[in-house]
Parts: sequence; structure tokens; C-alpha cells
Amino acid sequence: MKNILIILNDPPYGTERSYNGLRLAKALSKEDSHVIVFLMADAVTCAKRGQKVPQGFYNIELMLKSIIRNGEVLACGTCMDARGLTDDEILQGAIRSTMPVLSEHTLNADKVLVF
Repeated sequence: MKNILIILNDPPYGTERSYNGLRLAKALSKEDSHVIVFLMADAVTCAKRGQKVPQGFYNIELMLKSIIRNGEVLACGTCMDARGLTDDEILQGAIRSTMPVLSEHTLNADKVLVF
């Protein structure tokens, strides 16, 4: 089993970088791999609970829930604090994390992808 670390930096909407990173994460989670998504900078807002998007538009919250079922979603705690995002506001199963944890996952990953 391969360990894949995907680091997202962009907000959930406005660009499609986080969307495309999560599309890849979902595809990889169906293969023989363990996928970890680490949310940094504005990407921590991808984990915000209760997103309301226009009908027919992709929903980052639902995509993350799918990844949580088969992998891990971690969010930079410092980045959350800078954006006023509390632990109570993020998706169940998403975990507040730290740079030392990201460092450990980076060293243990077979592949690291940054979006």
C-alpha cells in the first residue's frame, strides 16, 4: 500500500486547485493507497461545516467527507487560528494538526503532491 500526502493551499471556491486536488485524492483512495489530505493557508476553510453551494456546483465539504471515510483530513491549526476557524466549525473527522505532524507525514509518504 502506498502512502500519498496531498497538500492543499487554496480556498474551496474561487479557484479550482483544491477541487482538483480533492478529485485526485478521491481517485487515489480507490486504489491500493492510504491518502492524507493536509489543508494549509486558505485551504483550511475547505473543512468548514455547513457549506451551501449553488445547485449543480461541486461541494468541497462532501468531497472531504468522502476522503475522511477512507483516509485522513488534517488542517493546519495555526492557519485555522489566523482565519478565526475553530475546531467546532470543521467537519467531523477532520483533525486540527501541526507542522511537526505534516513533517512526519512528508517523511513517511511515498508521494507528496501540492496544490
